[in-house]
Amino acid sequence: MASAAEQMAANVSWGTLGKATELRQRIFFTIGLLIVYRIGTYIPVPGIDGNALRDFMDQAAAGLGGVLNMFTGGAISRMGIFALGIMPYISASIIVQLMTAMVPSLQQLKKEGEQGRKKINQYTRYGTVLLATMQAYGLAVSLEAGDLATDPGWYFRAATVITLVGGTMFLMWLGEQITARGVGNGISLIIFVGIIAELPMAMAQFFEQGRSGALSTAVVLGVIAMLIGTLIFVVFMERALRKIHIQYPRRQVGMKIYDGGSSHLPIKVNPAGVIPAIFASSLLLLPTTLATFSGGQSGPVMSTILAYFGPGQPLYLLFFGGMIIFFTYFYTHNVSFKVDDVAENLKNQNGFVPGIRPGKKTEEYLEYVVNRLLVLGSVYLALVCLIPEMVRSNLAITAYFGGTSILIIVSVGMDTIQQIQSHLLAHQYEGLIEKSQLRGKRRGGKKGTSRR
Repeated sequence: MASAAEQMAANVSWGTLGKATELRQRIFFTIGLLIVYRIGTYIPVPGIDGNALRDFMDQAAAGLGGVLNMFTGGAISRMGIFALGIMPYISASIIVQLMTAMVPSLQQLKKEGEQGRKKINQYTRYGTVLLATMQAYGLAVSLEAGDLATDPGWYFRAATVITLVGGTMFLMWLGEQITARGVGNGISLIIFVGIIAELPMAMAQFFEQGRSGALSTAVVLGVIAMLIGTLIFVVFMERALRKIHIQYPRRQVGMKIYDGGSSHLPIKVNPAGVIPAIFASSLLLLPTTLATFSGGQSGPVMSTILAYFGPGQPLYLLFFGGMIIFFTYFYTHNVSFKVDDVAENLKNQNGFVPGIRPGKKTEEYLEYVVNRLLVLGSVYLALVCLIPEMVRSNLAITAYFGGTSILIIVSVGMDTIQQIQSHLLAHQYEGLIEKSQLRGKRRGGKKGTSRR
């Protein structure tokens, strides 16, 4: 038997979007900031040899350069002001969250509520500036070593560092503004829009490879079938739920006795969403971003890293899969589904799982269920990211056809649509409440006039 909320959600139509003024403003605000982001990817860093950069990126498109280009929305191929993308912020978030789980003082800070959260966000911003500065300086030196700078020297390095760090911090601000005042997760949407915007060009290049004979017709059809199959599988798994039955007892409020009810607690097979794949990709790209533009002059250490941790290499795939599984567990237990908070909320609402005592026992039961689900969820994420990656690397096709890009497109798209539907549902609730209040006032007015 569906609840009233579920029945109302099923009846939500997109026609109500015209009446939801606040939601419409949020959508326009989000679109406006994303347009600003796309414009920024075309503003070049000063002092770059455009022709040399274009030739270099054409050669590196099937390798790591293509992966970097995907996560920066094409900005790195044009060496735009957003060439570092949002990855320094994501890397800083990973480091701060890992430290929060291990350092007692940061754990205590996390429990202080809003003030503690603001302090942790401040540490994340400091970490973003530090990482972005290191990457920007290394990228400037690598550009000089690869003969991609028109006037190499300290002025070029300073200009590059200031421009790229400023671009990353501006992107971080854009993402926070979208999350707070727009629709969807701002950081994920920035990566999502970057992939979507460059996808038509990537598809044109892929079909051109088939037309020129670089790829056979069977391979082209096989890749298309793989992409469609991966897309369907991701949609199915992202919608998969494990529902835990919740019972609410009868309660007495004053002289009235309210009957108990039942509901369910939905737990996704993949509660972490696309975040583990982004986290793992950012860690893999962090040490190798600098070596990509060095023109073979990166030294023995970076050359070894590229040889063993380049896209498609066994160690790259092993490390990528291991990091995805680790971050799936870590992000779920620490951010997306904290079993202790869920158990405490159920206890405060007098809800309980049939046969399980409220409190500590409920927390242990939820942790048992979530851990079993994450076995399936983490393996699913790893397979979706690794199998297309292996096919893509062996065929030397564009990185936009990798599993990570498909996962980001589907997950972020579905999450954004769900948030829009939630706003529409809230607007529908507000409309019903206003109607009921108006009816109550009218009835009260009629009773008053009849007494007179």
